Amino acid sequence: MLSVLLITFPFFALVACGFIATWRGVLPQVAIPGLNAFVLYFALPCMLYRFGAQTPIAQLLDAQVTLIYLLCAVLMVGATVALTRKRMGWNDAAFGALVAAFPNTGFMGVPMLVALLGAQSAGPVIVTMAIDMVITTSACIALSRLDLAGGQGRNGVWTAVRNSLKGMLSNPMPWSILLGGLASAMGWVLPGPVDKTVAMLAGAASPVALFTIGAVLARSQMNSNERVSAMDYVPIALAKLVIHPLLIWGAGMAAISLGMQLKHETLVVLVLLAALPSASNVSLLTERYGAHSGRVARIILVSTSLAFLTFSGAVALMV
Repeated sequence: MLSVLLITFPFFALVACGFIATWRGVLPQVAIPGLNAFVLYFALPCMLYRFGAQTPIAQLLDAQVTLIYLLCAVLMVGATVALTRKRMGWNDAAFGALVAAFPNTGFMGVPMLVALLGAQSAGPVIVTMAIDMVITTSACIALSRLDLAGGQGRNGVWTAVRNSLKGMLSNPMPWSILLGGLASAMGWVLPGPVDKTVAMLAGAASPVALFTIGAVLARSQMNSNERVSAMDYVPIALAKLVIHPLLIWGAGMAAISLGMQLKHETLVVLVLLAALPSASNVSLLTERYGAHSGRVARIILVSTSLAFLTFSGAVALMV
């Protein structure tokens, strides 16, 4: 366990550095959007492109990984909505479900899992990112619109889905995954100077992304004056860290017992992905769609804080 903590500590330490820097005012809050823009539009797309281009196309089109991960995402979203819908509207229940099912794959999972398991883990990681960014997110946004009354409700659902898909199309990360996959399938190689530039940006993705997570979490706490019951966010944070990976493990073992050719190494990657804390970008969506942003921010903060131990424990058990 100590050897695992020595590997995972630097990743969580960078998150803590971003949090402390923002909390103490060393990093101005007005600088956080700039960090986000650098990570989302430059560093992470370059990292994803390189991993996609260096991964065999068969791994990027793995139907078994897609089926298992998507099934568990549906179960997580459905169970969370069913258990929380009695206490809150569709809007809050849907975004609570999204934050329970959407791990922080981009900012934290890609660099951490590649460091722990090697470049071969990039294939399943990229597949799950595409599922979460396009399918899970769009479905939860559609559910969040069900509070709207009458005919406007139906129109609101489809409008929200269309806006969500437009947002995905303007997001460079799915495009970088697609281009990386094409490069892998076609055997494309970037010209030397361009490849070096992309490599330099990709190398900056991990530290800047982790630092930015901490900064975003600190900003959400500093700017939130909403009082939230612990029962509204702690159980969902624990479900993200414990129930989600157990569900993936159970589904994967069931698939293997039914004769599916799922490699043990691939199942390990999926379980560890599910054991990651909640995606920090969900808090931005809650603000955009008028959900309880303070509740979602606390889920992300608690899951990120506890993940240092729970994720490290999962690594010690699985690897």
